[in-house]
Amino acid sequence: MNFRLRTSKKAQEKLIEMRDKTNITPNILSRYAISFSLLRKDTIKKFDNDTSGIEFNRHVLTGKYDTLFKSLIIQHENKMLNDDEYFPKYLKAHLERGLDELYAEFQMAGNDEKFLQRILDYKI
Repeated sequence: MNFRLRTSKKAQEKLIEMRDKTNITPNILSRYAISFSLLRKDTIKKFDNDTSGIEFNRHVLTGKYDTLFKSLIIQHENKMLNDDEYFPKYLKAHLERGLDELYAEFQMAGNDEKFLQRILDYKI
């Protein structure tokens, strides 16, 4: 069982930039990113093999909600995933995909207060 997830270098750069401007930790930003990805109707089609970014401990990233994240991803992907497929493979893929959208929201907002408001007002 794997307990470590490493993002891509591109994801690390986005997370660090958002952290520096908002003071929101990368693990919380990553949870938002995963949620943004799960809002999309399409399933994961590609997996980024770049692991030169931030390393997350599973407990820090998903914490007591690990089973919830796993269940949501299984439902979204509409297939059973064993623990090694779910973490880090699918969780990382959802984090990376959702981060693109989260980062776009961050750039459009212009400042940290507007960014937080955009996240809170995000339409499902």
